[in-house]
Amino acid sequence: MDKKIDFKDLTMGVCYYPEQWGQSFWESDLERMLDSGIRVIRIGEFAWNKFEPAEGEFTFEFFDEFMNVARKHGMKVIFGTPTATPPAWASENYPEILNATKDGILYRHGSRRHYNYNSPKYIELTKTIVEKLAQHYGHDDAVIGWQIDNELNCELDEFYSESDTVAFREFLKEKYITIDALNEAWGTVFWNQTYNDWNQVYVPRRTPNDSPNPHQVLDYIRFISHSLCRYAGIQSKILRRLISPKQFITTNGIFGNVDNHRLVKESLDFMTFDSYPDFAYALSADPKHSDDLNDRKWSRRLTEVRSLSSNFGVMEQQTGAIGWNTRMEAPMPKPGQITLWSMQSVAHGADYVGFFRWRTSVMGTEIYWHGILDYNNKDNRRLAEVRDISNKFGKISSITGAKYKASFAIVKEYDNIWDARYDVWHRRVEDESEKGWFNASQLAHIPMDYVYITEDATIDTLSKYPLLVYPHATILKKATADLLKAYVENGGTLLMGCRTGYKDESGKCVMRHMTGYAADICGVDLSEYTFVGPADDKVNVLWDDAVLEAAVFNDVLKPICDTVDVIGTYDSNYYKGQPGLTVNSIGKGKAYYFGGAFTGKTAEIFLKKLGIESPFAPFIDAPAESELAIREKEDEKYMFVLNFTDGKIDINLKQPMLDMFTGKQSYGEVELGAFETKVFML
Repeated sequence: MDKKIDFKDLTMGVCYYPEQWGQSFWESDLERMLDSGIRVIRIGEFAWNKFEPAEGEFTFEFFDEFMNVARKHGMKVIFGTPTATPPAWASENYPEILNATKDGILYRHGSRRHYNYNSPKYIELTKTIVEKLAQHYGHDDAVIGWQIDNELNCELDEFYSESDTVAFREFLKEKYITIDALNEAWGTVFWNQTYNDWNQVYVPRRTPNDSPNPHQVLDYIRFISHSLCRYAGIQSKILRRLISPKQFITTNGIFGNVDNHRLVKESLDFMTFDSYPDFAYALSADPKHSDDLNDRKWSRRLTEVRSLSSNFGVMEQQTGAIGWNTRMEAPMPKPGQITLWSMQSVAHGADYVGFFRWRTSVMGTEIYWHGILDYNNKDNRRLAEVRDISNKFGKISSITGAKYKASFAIVKEYDNIWDARYDVWHRRVEDESEKGWFNASQLAHIPMDYVYITEDATIDTLSKYPLLVYPHATILKKATADLLKAYVENGGTLLMGCRTGYKDESGKCVMRHMTGYAADICGVDLSEYTFVGPADDKVNVLWDDAVLEAAVFNDVLKPICDTVDVIGTYDSNYYKGQPGLTVNSIGKGKAYYFGGAFTGKTAEIFLKKLGIESPFAPFIDAPAESELAIREKEDEKYMFVLNFTDGKIDINLKQPMLDMFTGKQSYGEVELGAFETKVFML
C-alpha cells in the first residue's frame, strides 16, 4: 500500500517555536508568514516542559494562547510530540531513561535525543504526555496533523543503556528461544565466545580494536530498528485512538539503523523528510573536487523517501546557513538556491514543503542554524525568495498528487544496508556502487527508483521495472532469491555485482556456491576473488566494444549451467582473460552477473547496453549539469529542469510546451540562469 501525503494543493509551511519568542511576536510573525504564502506551521516538538513543568502537573495555557492566535489568522498547525527532549526533572529523577556510550557513560541533560527507547519509565512518561496532548488538541480544527518525536535516530543511532541490554535479551529470546540456538547463529565457538546463560548476553560493549562479534552486531542493529519502531508505534496507537481521523500522523527525517518501511507501515500515514543540501558546501567539504554531485546528491535521499511515500512532505527545507556552535559550519545559500532545493524536493514528489525555520534562534546550540529571517527580524533576501517560491507553487499547484516517473530501479534490503555499515569489506564496494549508479542515473538523465524487498514485496512490486540492479546482495536470503528469480522468469532483466550471496541471514559465510542463492539465478560460482589492490593497475572487463571498469573488488566467475554465456572477460591482473561478466537466460528474462563494483561510467554503459534509454530524449536536450524529472498523473506530465550550476545553461526543447512559470509556450533554445528551475507541461 502506498502511504502518501494527501494535500489538495502544493503547500508551504515553516517550523515555528512560540516558546522561544515573547508573545508580542506571535501576531506579527503569523501575519508575515501568511503574507509570504506560508499556510502551515509545525510547533511543539521541543516543548515538553511547557506542558508538564513537573511530573504529573499539566498545563496547556501557554500553547492554548498561541493556538488562539493561530486560529484567529487561519494558520494550520502540525503538532510535534515533544519526546525528543525529555525535561530536566525526568533526566534527573530517572537516569535509567538516558542513553549511554558503548562504555556505559550516560548522556546527560543539556542537549537533545539523550533518551533510550527501551526504558520502561520513559515509555510510561511518553504515553502520558502523548495522551494528554492528543486529548487536548486531537480535535482542534486548526491542527491538521501530528509529528511523532523529532528525527528519530538522529545524533545517536546506537544505544547502550542498561534498559537496552535488558530489552535486547528479550528480543533475542523471542527470536532464538534457546541460548544454544543463539550460539549457533552467532558462531560463538570462534574466539571462545560461547554463552551458557542469557544474563551473559549484552548489547555490544567495548572490545580490543572495537571489533565485537559481527553476527551479534547485525542482530543488535535489527534490535535498534525494532526498538525505534515499537516506540513510535506506542505513540501512534495513542494518537490513532484519540485524535480526529482528519488529522494525519507522520515523522521527519531518514536516519541510520531503522527499517523505515516498517516504521511507515505500522505507525505513519506518510513520511516527511528534512532536506539540507547545503551540507555539500560545508567548510569540512570539498565541493570543487568532489565526485558525488554535491547538493544534487540530495536527490538520492529524496529517492529513498519516494520508496516510502510516492508523494511525501518535507518538514524541514533549508533556508539558511547551517551549524551548531560546536560543529558544522556552512555558508549561506546563494540567491536562487533555496528555490532550487525546494523545487528539487517537489520534482521528486513532495506536495508539502515546510521551511526550517521562521527566524534564526538567538539562543542555544543552533544559533548558526539559520532560518528565513536573521536575528534582527527584518525582511531580507531569503524572505523575498520564499515569497517568490510561493508564487511559483501557485503556478504549478496542479502537480499535486502527480508521481515521479523512473526508468529502472536499484534493489535494496535493510540487512545489507546495515551489514555494509559495519563490515568494511562490504562497505567499500557498496559505497562505490551507490555513488556510481546515482551519478550515472543523474548525468545520463535516466531516472531511477529504489525498490526495497520487504516481507510485503511481491512480483508486482518488481515487474513495473524493465531493469533491476542489485549491486551487492551480500546477504541473500532464499525468499529474496526466489522473488528475483521469478522476476527474471517473467521477463525482467536483473543485474548483480560482485560480493553477492556469500553470507546467510546471520551474516555467516555460506559453504556452498560462493554466490549462495544467486547461483540459482545467475548460474555462476567463483573460481577466485580479490580486492583490486593499491599496487594493481585498473582492472576492466571487456564486453564487445565496451570497456567496463571493474572497480574495488573482482569476482572471477565460473559458469555452472549450460544456459550461461560468458560475455565479458578481465583485461589484466593474474586472472586476465577469465570471465568477469555473464548472462543467464531464465524463462522470458535474463540475469547478468558483473564481477566488480560499479563506477558511474560502468553503470552508464550498462544502461546503454541493456536498452534503458532516457525518457526525456523526445522532449529535450539538456547538459549533464542539469537534473531532469517528470511527474505524471492521468494524462498530465510535468517536466522539471533544475540547473545546479552557478552559471547559465542552455537547453533545447524539441517540441512546443507550456512554461508553467511564465504561462507561455516555449520551444527551441531556452536559457536558464544560475540555480534556476523551469517546469514545463508536456
